[in-house]
Amino acid sequence: MSVRVAVLGGGVSGLAAAHALRRALGAQALVEVFEATDRLGGLLHTPTIGGVPVDVGAEAFIVRRPEALALVTELGLAEQVHAPGPLRPALWSGDRLHPLPTPAVMGIPVGAAALGDLVDADTRAHLTAEPTRPWHWTPGTPISVGALVRDRFGDEVTARSVDPMLGGVYSARADQLGLAETVPALARALDAGAPSLTAAVTALSAASATVDGPVFGALRGGYRTLVDALRAASGALIRFESAAASIDAEADIYTVTDADGAAATYDAVIVALPAWHAAPVLAAVAPEASAALGGVRPAGSAVVACVLPAGTELPAHSGVLVATDAELSMKAVTLSTQKWPHLAAAGPPVLRVSFGRLGEPVDADDDELVATALTDLARVFDAAGLPAPIPESVAVQRWPTGLPHFAPGHLTAMRAAQAHLPAGVAIAGAAVDGVGVPACIGAADRAAERIAAHLRRR
Repeated sequence: MSVRVAVLGGGVSGLAAAHALRRALGAQALVEVFEATDRLGGLLHTPTIGGVPVDVGAEAFIVRRPEALALVTELGLAEQVHAPGPLRPALWSGDRLHPLPTPAVMGIPVGAAALGDLVDADTRAHLTAEPTRPWHWTPGTPISVGALVRDRFGDEVTARSVDPMLGGVYSARADQLGLAETVPALARALDAGAPSLTAAVTALSAASATVDGPVFGALRGGYRTLVDALRAASGALIRFESAAASIDAEADIYTVTDADGAAATYDAVIVALPAWHAAPVLAAVAPEASAALGGVRPAGSAVVACVLPAGTELPAHSGVLVATDAELSMKAVTLSTQKWPHLAAAGPPVLRVSFGRLGEPVDADDDELVATALTDLARVFDAAGLPAPIPESVAVQRWPTGLPHFAPGHLTAMRAAQAHLPAGVAIAGAAVDGVGVPACIGAADRAAERIAAHLRRR
């Protein structure tokens, strides 16, 4: 073997890193993946429920970012990518369904007209007058999305438009999420001198409207298709049920010790673990990076996936996002076979009910969670003029530490963490550069490039 590289973590980040290492280092390199569980994929999980493959973690990727689409094309999966249909999500507020505010940027509306009757007259007036109110912005301000939107547009806009959009992506409320971390284009527009929040959002929305083609894509057969293809293409040796516990270094040799005390040596290591697991693993070899990663909080969630009887009518939306001041327990429902025509053509109706945000753990047991999901669904279906759905098959998937919390200043901390790594160690994962699959693939590619460059210099 020419070189030996360990990849810690068998989620999409670890598998993408292993594949990129294979591409960079060639067939003779040993790439070994440590995976703490008995399966690969992490938050990409596609179990079969009632005979139907259902993604119960991530379900789609942004095709306007290049990383995921480039990877699936390289793996020969381009023809398996499908676009969503024309239906849009609805928004639940005030015990009824509303159109999703549009035009908007991550729920931040372009003017009061975008909100319809979602907010009251005082909020509409406050929002409309925003460009005329005093405005001061210091570039690089580490502010939360919620603090900015509440100040400029009001509480109702935050709870009924921004929270629902961000909550579905980050499992957190707008007040908990950094602007530069979660809406970076808006932060850049403000840093560049936009005269108001309204002006910045209007410009971003107009620029987005000029981009043709779908925003999202999904894989036929679910994300298991990508996981299987990455495993095969990487040629990596997979160590299932092997949790890495620590990394130690001596000269250019790195020793990885697992939770059972077994140790092996490598020329380099990529740590593609959730930040809170990466921190103790890196404590000996990179204490500053470990401290930065240890400060990242996990945001948990849970999904109740339902397969309905054939012919069950669904609301005429791709899903429903729930305002944080609404009286529903769920934060969203994805009407999967309404959203994705290829799913509708292939099987019975499928939907997914999502629960949980940062600091709001999903404590109910599975039976209670399913009962709550069905109660919430009954209210939404009734508002759409439909009878309550009665599933034929139901599955609960819990993600107790699913996503990293992108607080104000998070990306600065992650850059500092990377700057304090030894030459033969790199990090990847959702905490590094974003929670979406394209962002994870991009971070994995950069980690592999760092390691390949280090090995070439030796």
